[in-house]
Amino acid sequence: MAIDKIQSESINLADNFAFTGTVTGAGGVNTPAFRVYRSSSAQTISSGSNVKIQFNSETYDTDNAFDSSTNYRFTPQTSGKYFIHFQYGHNSGTAHTEISLKIFKNGSAIAIKTNNHAGGTKMYEVSSTVSLNGSSDYIEAYVYHNYGSDRSSDYGSENVYLEGFKIIE
Repeated sequence: MAIDKIQSESINLADNFAFTGTVTGAGGVNTPAFRVYRSSSAQTISSGSNVKIQFNSETYDTDNAFDSSTNYRFTPQTSGKYFIHFQYGHNSGTAHTEISLKIFKNGSAIAIKTNNHAGGTKMYEVSSTVSLNGSSDYIEAYVYHNYGSDRSSDYGSENVYLEGFKIIE
C-alpha cells in the first residue's frame, strides 16, 4: 500500500496487508516467563502454618528470574503486570481438612484459594494478576492446611508447579 493512499484514505483494518519492510511497534513478548516445579521428593507441609513450596526445578525460565536453589521466588527485572498461576496436590487421607493455596507478593498474600477437603488426594489451583516493579518485587507460593499433623505434597514432579509471564500492555 502506497504512503499516499494512507494519507488520503482511512485504513480498513479488515483488509489484508503484505509488508515488504520491517514492521515495528506491533505486538510484543510475554517475557519474563517461567514454570518451576518440585522435583524428586515430596515436601513436608506442617499443619497450621503457611509453608513456602520449595520449587527446585525449572521447565523454563526465560530471564533467569526464578531462584530455584535458596529463596524459591520469582523476581523479574522487568516492570509490568504479570499473570501468576500455582497448582498443588494434597492428600489428607480420609480426614476432613481445610487447605489454602496462597500467592505472596513481597511477603504478603495477594491471592488465596481455600478449599474444604473431604479426604483423598486432590489438585488445587489459584491464579492472579499482579503489578511488579521490576527491581525488588518478588512472588512466592505457600500452602496452609489444618489437618492436625504434617502432610506431604503429592503428585510430585511437574504436577505441583508455579508459573507466570509478563502480560503485553
